Amino acid sequence: MSAYTASLGQTTTCFTATKPAPGRVVRKAVTFRAPFLGNAVGAAKTSSFAGVSAQCRNLNRNSRRSNAVITQAKVGDSLEEFLLASTNDAKLRQLMMSMSEAIRTIAFKVRTASCGATACVNSFGDEQLAVDLLADKLLFEALRFSHVCKWACSEEVPEPVDMEGEGFSVAFDPLDGSSIVDTNFTVGTIFGVWPGDNLIGVTGRDQAAAGMGVFGPRTIYCIALKDAPGCHEFLLQDDGKWVHVKETTEIGEGKMFSPGNLRATFDNPEYEKLISYWVGEKYTLRYTGGMVPDVFQIIVKEKGVFSNVTSPSTKAKLRLLFEVAPLALLVEKAGGQSSGDGKGISGLDIKVEQHDQRTQICYGSIGEVKRFEEFMLGKSERFADAAVKA
Repeated sequence: MSAYTASLGQTTTCFTATKPAPGRVVRKAVTFRAPFLGNAVGAAKTSSFAGVSAQCRNLNRNSRRSNAVITQAKVGDSLEEFLLASTNDAKLRQLMMSMSEAIRTIAFKVRTASCGATACVNSFGDEQLAVDLLADKLLFEALRFSHVCKWACSEEVPEPVDMEGEGFSVAFDPLDGSSIVDTNFTVGTIFGVWPGDNLIGVTGRDQAAAGMGVFGPRTIYCIALKDAPGCHEFLLQDDGKWVHVKETTEIGEGKMFSPGNLRATFDNPEYEKLISYWVGEKYTLRYTGGMVPDVFQIIVKEKGVFSNVTSPSTKAKLRLLFEVAPLALLVEKAGGQSSGDGKGISGLDIKVEQHDQRTQICYGSIGEVKRFEEFMLGKSERFADAAVKA
């Protein structure tokens, strides 16, 4: 028996030849829908992402013809199937696919690079870019070849760079926790996607999507779309594909805490009292020093709290555009809450006034965020009616 296929737009026709009797060949055609298949062209001319870009353009042209959102996203879907089921915006689908390609490449680089404080060494002993700078380069490259990104900026390059596309602007932290790569702790990429061509004067609530790549024993692509329910985790398979493994829609109460910037307890008495409360109530401490795993565990475990506050002697270091706002969208779409800027407002409601703007933040369940505000601010007006377990 032999077979060959011909791809026509979104429809793939498979021809199967069988020989039921000597001298006679019967050829059957079976047609099936393959809404996210396409041909990658030009794949290695300038960049490893050039082919992905061409593929996505084909996919988007085809999907526009068929009004792609026809099914409900579910666990077990591929990333492509999930995006088709979750949004009609072809450009947003293309951008999220481009980011997934970059994150897959970064995961390989993190896993195989031998890194020191300032540089990495490949298998031939050649010194290369530090792994966070390499991740930065890969993400800018992926966004440029997506053709749907106008401006992009990062923690490494905070001033926006023209990506020469149109549709969205993206801000990202290329490798959060890069200082703990050599200890083999989990690290990750964080990004936020804003519609249009402006990253000043916006808030996290204006994001069209946000995501993070989690590079640990497993590689996870965790994303949330503004107009789709839930926060979604995709697991990288051995064949390079992403599979939808979990949807989170509720963050419950549970005694797990991740307290950042403990130095602030020296001259921030409210924070010292809050930490003492968590310890006294026998909360489980889960803290790595990497913001990605420390916040991601709240989504995975569906409980807990993360905090990072300031004091007179310890200034804010978390960046609103590159870290705080994207993670706030992920946590709140998962059913949790956030409290930012020391004002008792959601991390999604802090206005971006400069690209390198920094702030303080708390993420967690509604009850834990309410408790955080009560300790730190004396009251929590937003959650006055929310019950808090002792």
